[in-house]
Amino acid sequence: MATASETSVVPTHNESATKWWTRFLDPSERTLAVLLLAPAALLLALIIVYPVCRLVWTSFQNLSLTSGVPAEFAGLENYRLMLDDPVFWETTWNTVLITLITVPGALFVGLAMALMANLPFKTKWPVRLSLLIPWALPLSFAGLIFAWFFHSEYGVVNDVLRRLGFEGVIWFNSANWAFAAICLTIIWKTSSFMALIILAGLQTIPRSLYEAAEVDGAGRMRQFFEITLPLLKPAIVVALIFRTITALQTFDIPFTMTRGGPGTSTATLAMYIHQNTVDFLDLGYGSALAVVMFALSMCVTAVYLRMIRAKG
Repeated sequence: MATASETSVVPTHNESATKWWTRFLDPSERTLAVLLLAPAALLLALIIVYPVCRLVWTSFQNLSLTSGVPAEFAGLENYRLMLDDPVFWETTWNTVLITLITVPGALFVGLAMALMANLPFKTKWPVRLSLLIPWALPLSFAGLIFAWFFHSEYGVVNDVLRRLGFEGVIWFNSANWAFAAICLTIIWKTSSFMALIILAGLQTIPRSLYEAAEVDGAGRMRQFFEITLPLLKPAIVVALIFRTITALQTFDIPFTMTRGGPGTSTATLAMYIHQNTVDFLDLGYGSALAVVMFALSMCVTAVYLRMIRAKG
């Protein structure tokens, strides 16, 4: 009895080209996603991945433009110097302290502003415009304005204190008072950003939930803690992520208000990086400091994302 042999048909070159062209004209969902995301991925690689890799590589080099010596590989020398640098620890602590004070402060003030802006006003645009003004001001401009507000002789704050019967304060001669002035300025500047994000979250809460709660006899406070606050958690977490990262990179307001003084009591890590790279032209050590700040920002972001995943 004869057996039938199986034969495989090998596609010709023209058939393979036609099949590839047909797949290109009518791609699958996965292929289409890759084609659409490729330009964005390439752009991110050019503006984020390459500069970060270059920064990390420079941090392992001994590169100072004032020495006249060509760059040489130094390994972990810059990071070892960092551990023995008291200014690094002071500026890092100032940065962390500013973050711990201004982020919750901006959240509470922004939440209050968002709740006020969400009230049923007949004309809402003036209220919401007032939220945009602090956010739209440049950081350096806000720092200059509040430097004038807290001026010891002709500042508005001391003038109000004297009219109330209190003695004026020399704000920028004391480390504690200067730090307090900077924190108040940052809270005023960033609370509007928090308010805008929280206000967007408030707009997504259905009104029917409050109507049902009123029928059940729930008061305003109970509605806030059982309806508003739980449904605002995603918006609040997003606002906290952006605000915390920008707080760790604080530069403009302390720089324009105190230049880091008195001494280095109000200097931040970003200001110390600027001093080493721009003023001292020590690119190796400045890059190592920048890597630490980048790692700190990534760690904080990872903690927030882990919190979101755990709640999800």
